[in-house]
Amino acid sequence: QVHLVESGGGLVQPGGSLRLACTASEFTLNDYAIAWFRQAPGKEREEVGCLSTGNARIDYSEAVKGRFTISGDNAKNTVYLQMNNLKPEDTAAYYCGTDAVRRFCPYGLKNWYDYRGRGTQVTVSS
Repeated sequence: QVHLVESGGGLVQPGGSLRLACTASEFTLNDYAIAWFRQAPGKEREEVGCLSTGNARIDYSEAVKGRFTISGDNAKNTVYLQMNNLKPEDTAAYYCGTDAVRRFCPYGLKNWYDYRGRGTQVTVSS
């Protein structure tokens, strides 16, 4: 059974930073492609970044490129999403997801994650 847990969300002012963490139990995150995605009320789910563990390639959506960074700590079995220069439109629940099968992010394929955590809320407001 795959369990993912997101943490690190909170309330931050515009221009501020947060670091989200995704931890896993019962499997090794470094074995599979891991995505971060977000969902705001009334909006479509949006993938903000994806780490392909097969080649260490990381890609970001245009909305967050240059502001968000994905990294991993294999010793802690954790993947991070560092978010800088946050904007009100970044407000959403953030999730990490994987299908625990592929090692390369399936670009162009939506909602490919069979597993995700309960999410962590990020609110950007003054």
